[in-house]
Amino acid sequence: MTRHADHTSSQFSGLGLVHRPRRNRKSDWARRLVREHQLSVDDLIWPLFVCEGQSIREPIASMPGVFRHSVDQLVEQAKQARDLGIPVIALFPYTPPTLRDADGSEALNQNNLVCQACRAVKSAVPEVGLLTDVALDPYTSHGHDGLLQDGHILNDQTVEVLVRQAVVQAQAGADIIAPSDMMDGRVAAIRAGLDDHGFHDVQIMAYAAKYASAFYGPFRDAVGSNATLVGDKRTYQMDPFNTNEALHEVALDLEEGADMVMVKPGMPYLDIIHRVKDSFGRPTFAYQVSGEYAMIEAASANGWLDGDKAMMESLAAFKRAGADGILTYFAPRAAEKLLKR
Repeated sequence: MTRHADHTSSQFSGLGLVHRPRRNRKSDWARRLVREHQLSVDDLIWPLFVCEGQSIREPIASMPGVFRHSVDQLVEQAKQARDLGIPVIALFPYTPPTLRDADGSEALNQNNLVCQACRAVKSAVPEVGLLTDVALDPYTSHGHDGLLQDGHILNDQTVEVLVRQAVVQAQAGADIIAPSDMMDGRVAAIRAGLDDHGFHDVQIMAYAAKYASAFYGPFRDAVGSNATLVGDKRTYQMDPFNTNEALHEVALDLEEGADMVMVKPGMPYLDIIHRVKDSFGRPTFAYQVSGEYAMIEAASANGWLDGDKAMMESLAAFKRAGADGILTYFAPRAAEKLLKR
């Protein structure tokens, strides 16, 4: 028995001298040297919520550590983004109920919260990119992304409004227009509208594969649409069981002139991110949505996992899947950790 055990051990030892993958994991420098994917501050887009008032920093209960900021405070967040090297911030408004109506007309107000924020940030921190959301749900009394008639979303009529909304945002200083509404044909119409008004260099990041997901709840709290939403959005957002449809949607948006495409949500749809990047090879982004953020924060608060490690691992997963960048509420925290490496 002893001789047999020694013989087996000797065989294993001999083979191991040739095949020992652990050699490349033996130290921090070795792991960094052979790392297949890298995460940097340049990969991060920071979503921020803007509200009315002055000197307001209002916590969002379902998103611990995330706040609604008045425009003056939002400028301070933009300065923080600049100092951390975060290239882009994304703006989302909390529109008061008194300014919401069935047509989402506040979206076209040249002095609405998003436009105020764009002008203020561009004046104070011009080097930070501005991404603005094009959709009507923060402005409608029924909480839908488009115009509603007899329980149905009107696609073409909504697209006409979205074009006007995109132009208003570009006039206020938006660098990237991000239509999240999932109406058919809206990318081509927005591109034409921007070009007609001389905004040839304003980019479009299309929410190309946006699913009718259960992970959006905290975001809807943040923009105030949870309380107003009538029904659901399954007639225009994608079925979570579909993958080939995502490729079709992405192909259409790229054909219509999208400069970048996005998959939303992120973590539950890593397979979609991978297929999109592998199929098209175009700039592809993931949105680590509010529900994903809230789950990690809740588990961390309960001591069930290490929040920072889970945060960084989740961001690494997006890069591994093929994402070029990530919209994440963790952006400033992740940036600080990345800069300390």
